[in-house]
Amino acid sequence: MKRPTIADIAQRAGVSKVAVSYALNGQPGVSEATRARILAIATEIGWRPNSAARALNGAKARTIGLALRRPARTLGMEPFFMELISGIEDALSMHSYALMLQVARDHTEEIELYRRWWGEGRIDGAILVDLHADDPRIPVVQSLHMPAVTIGHPSVSGSLPAVWSDDGAAIRETVQYLAALGHRHVARVAGLPKLAHTAIRDHAFAAVCQAARVEEWTIEHTDYSGEQGARATRRLITSPRRPTAIVFDNDIMAVAGLSVAQELDMNVPGELSIVAWDDSPLSQVVRPALTALSRDIPAYGMNAARTLMAVIAGERTEHFEDVAPHLTPRASTGPAPTRHDIPESDS
Repeated sequence: MKRPTIADIAQRAGVSKVAVSYALNGQPGVSEATRARILAIATEIGWRPNSAARALNGAKARTIGLALRRPARTLGMEPFFMELISGIEDALSMHSYALMLQVARDHTEEIELYRRWWGEGRIDGAILVDLHADDPRIPVVQSLHMPAVTIGHPSVSGSLPAVWSDDGAAIRETVQYLAALGHRHVARVAGLPKLAHTAIRDHAFAAVCQAARVEEWTIEHTDYSGEQGARATRRLITSPRRPTAIVFDNDIMAVAGLSVAQELDMNVPGELSIVAWDDSPLSQVVRPALTALSRDIPAYGMNAARTLMAVIAGERTEHFEDVAPHLTPRASTGPAPTRHDIPESDS
């Protein structure tokens, strides 16, 4: 079956293709009766505007782009991005906009996607995620004059509006909570070190550990996967001076870390307290349920999409600070064991 065309509508309505074009684009040149008949036929045969043709005419694509530099096989297991995308979709649907999603291997490939999408009129704007310090995408997007919004701290977003939350505040609340429970050796299994938000969390973690008189602290950087989260946990809890609490930068790694602790017959939270960043259902279905940094991730996505829609509409936009993640204590955290209660590692 071929796609319905303007010529098909013209033939059925008994008018010229020019008349059909006028009617479909809301332009003068046809009577209201003819316009109504043409629109009814278009609906009946399932005609939809061709995005390439609309782009040539300067019409909106009614689509925004989102490129993710994550392996496609892992995206389905990443609760954060699934919830973020659901929020973006909710906001776009209110404006009859669609989301164009594609996985990119690196920044070069992602930049080429934006050039092609924007040049071919496929998108009206884009949302950029996982910002780096001196991110190479920012100057390119600015030079394209393509409407765009970043999800990340304003300090790395250039002239683009940023939708962000205070990761530093969340880290401070978490470490202060663990310190109040008596933990003096705290570790963090972090994400990719090149990401701007990882650097912000690293700095805040070191600063609050010093301020809270945590005697020892350690940071292990990973790629956010469960495999690397498990390996980092194993290194930490088999070290001669193992931590009594670990904060994980996502819930996938936290669940993997919990599994490693249970595999090594460690009591959680009796010997080891665990905190997860992002409070997806994963954090609550395991036993013990994980203490987590909670936030409304779909709302985060909705705010990013709404900000982008304002940019596309030509409205003056400012950075949007979303609500910072807050700590939700559960059964995976408890008072720190005294040092003589911690068995020495065999390593």
